[in-house]
Amino acid sequence: MADKPLVGIIMGSKSDTPAMEACTAQLDGLGVPYELVIASAHRSPQKVHDWASTAADRGLKVIIAAAGKAAHLGGVVAAYTPLPIVGVPMKTSDLGGMDSLLSMVQMPSGVPVACVAIGGAKNAAIYATQILGATMPEYREKIVHMKQQMAVA
Repeated sequence: MADKPLVGIIMGSKSDTPAMEACTAQLDGLGVPYELVIASAHRSPQKVHDWASTAADRGLKVIIAAAGKAAHLGGVVAAYTPLPIVGVPMKTSDLGGMDSLLSMVQMPSGVPVACVAIGGAKNAAIYATQILGATMPEYREKIVHMKQQMAVA
């Protein structure tokens, strides 16, 4: 993207890409610049560490972490950055995504991860934009406009 990324998206597997297209499409629609990386908390922990621990210095303001099974990628990322994390639990064949959901919402005290619904990629993008809007009026206005459009639909 031409603009400096404000949102980081990390996915535990390339197979999460189709489910996360709703997230990237929503961010594109809201004009929010983002970067995307695929890194597993368990298969490539050093990559996750390096990416997450430098996220704030690179100018990111919020991170969206998507993972399936009990990967708790959002929690691992949260351990390495002061930025807010929005978890997106992926639907799984084993437990329908409940494993993903519980690994994100059952974080220990002091290491919070906000979490959207199983497969809630679009809402993760909207929530990340709302977080940006707390200090950046241009993104708050985009959310206000979006809500106005929803009200008349």
